[in-house]
Amino acid sequence: MEEWVERYRVGLALALVAIVVFGGAVYLVRRPDARPIEIVTPTRAPKASPQIIKVYVTGEVVNPGVYSLAEGDRVEDALKAAGGPIADADLVGVNLALKVRDQLQVHIPKLSAASSRPSGSSSDAPSSPGVPPKIDINTATAAELDSLPGVGPETAKRIISYRQQKGPFQRAEELKEAKLVNSSTFEKIKDLITAQ
Repeated sequence: MEEWVERYRVGLALALVAIVVFGGAVYLVRRPDARPIEIVTPTRAPKASPQIIKVYVTGEVVNPGVYSLAEGDRVEDALKAAGGPIADADLVGVNLALKVRDQLQVHIPKLSAASSRPSGSSSDAPSSPGVPPKIDINTATAAELDSLPGVGPETAKRIISYRQQKGPFQRAEELKEAKLVNSSTFEKIKDLITAQ
C-alpha cells in the first residue's frame, strides 16, 4: 500500500487540488449575489404652495387697492404690499399681527380721523354723514367691542379669545350661535357690527 501511495502521490495531490478548486468554483457560482447595502432616506412630501388670497387695502397707504397675498400672511404684509403707510396714518389701533383672509378689507385710518372711525374696523359701505361705521368683530379691539351696547369688558375679552382660537367669524350671527352674546344683546348690536 505504501508503494502505491508513493507511486501515485503526485497524482493524488493533483486530484485533491482539483476537487478543492472544483468545489470552490461550484460554491461561488451557486451562492446568492451579494447586493450592496442601500441607504434609503425618507422622502418628504412636497409642500403644497400656499393658497393665494385677495385683500383690499384702503385708507392712509401709498397705493390703496386689491392685493394678492399668501394664505397665512398678516395685516403687516398687506400694508407693505400697498407701499406702506403715509405720514398721517394712525397705526396705533391697527392689529398688524392679525392674519388676513380672502376678501378682507384692511383700512388704515387717518391720524386726525382716528376718533371718528374705529381703528382696524371696516364697513360694508362708505359711511354716511352722521352714521357711525360698523365695527368689524374680526379686527376690533377690546375697547371697540366694549363700546357696543350690552357688551362689557368680559364679553369683549371672550369674543377676542374665541376668534383667536377658532379663527375669524364668517358672519356676525356667530356671536349669538357661539353663545358669546345672548339674543337680546345681539338684537341691540346687529346693525352696528360686521364680519369682514
